[in-house]
Amino acid sequence: MRILLWHVHAAWTTAFLQGPHTYLVPVTAERGPYGGRAQTYDWPASCVELTPAELAGADVDLVVLQRPEEWALAARWLRRIPGRDVPVVYVEHNTPRRDVPDSPHPMADRDDVTLVHVSHFNDLFWNAGGTRTVVIEHGICPPAAEYTGELDRVGVAINEPLRRWRVTGTDLLPRFCEVAGLDVFGIGAGRLRGLLPPGTGLYDDPPQHELHRQLARRRVYLHPMRWTSLGLSLLEAMMIGIPVVALATTEAVEAVPPQSGVLSTRVDTLVEAVRWLIKDPETATEVGSRGQAAVRARYGLDRFLAAWERLFKEVAPCMSTPSTAR
Repeated sequence: MRILLWHVHAAWTTAFLQGPHTYLVPVTAERGPYGGRAQTYDWPASCVELTPAELAGADVDLVVLQRPEEWALAARWLRRIPGRDVPVVYVEHNTPRRDVPDSPHPMADRDDVTLVHVSHFNDLFWNAGGTRTVVIEHGICPPAAEYTGELDRVGVAINEPLRRWRVTGTDLLPRFCEVAGLDVFGIGAGRLRGLLPPGTGLYDDPPQHELHRQLARRRVYLHPMRWTSLGLSLLEAMMIGIPVVALATTEAVEAVPPQSGVLSTRVDTLVEAVRWLIKDPETATEVGSRGQAAVRARYGLDRFLAAWERLFKEVAPCMSTPSTAR
């Protein structure tokens, strides 16, 4: 198949691109939010960049949308009507932000699209009306890094931690700095300079392989997200074997089974868990190993890709027959 999708979430896209298809990613001269690609992730050769002009004559078997405005972009750039001239799947990565739990999804009550949620929590909280929905949980590309925990510090990965302040639990970070050194990784991490205690490490948007290597050296991974979908950084940390301490919110309660990490909605409990694991490297390794086994079993890449293949066969019967440019 030839599948059109925009670069929105780099880690999810990296896993999605491991399938056997050709993936068309739109690019524009300004490389903006609707025409760029991840520069710090390694993507396979099957990922092909096309300009809007090139997309107008391109063979496309399926369109994967991830933002409401991409529907109009697909129609304009492909010169075809999504859902009629080419099958459409819409992937919802995020939790609803307004009118919870009655939040109407942008793709609600449609019969020309299949809505794919990345977690059962999202499926539960979004109101899709009569639109067909399925859940395909995340798949994780196995990181090359292995847990050592040699640094008695805490690692946390948050993109845009200043802008997303309470959503990502950035306001909670000083509480953890009281019991251990903290290192923050992610896009815009440098903007926290001066807002966190001295000695806090800030690493702005490192390449994925370097992020994994650095996190693996930290004793504990902290996941302070209040209201995000299931963060891939949490799953990647578990896959590396890092013991995780996380707020018991959204899908985290499913991703981290008992004895595989510490979950709570009480921040004091999480602070004490960090203190405990920092001081007990042997227990930290044991907890991390259990988390690693759990995430491999549930969020393996093979299971993820197989689930997508099943959906492709349902929504794009043409996948065994080359498409014809219109």
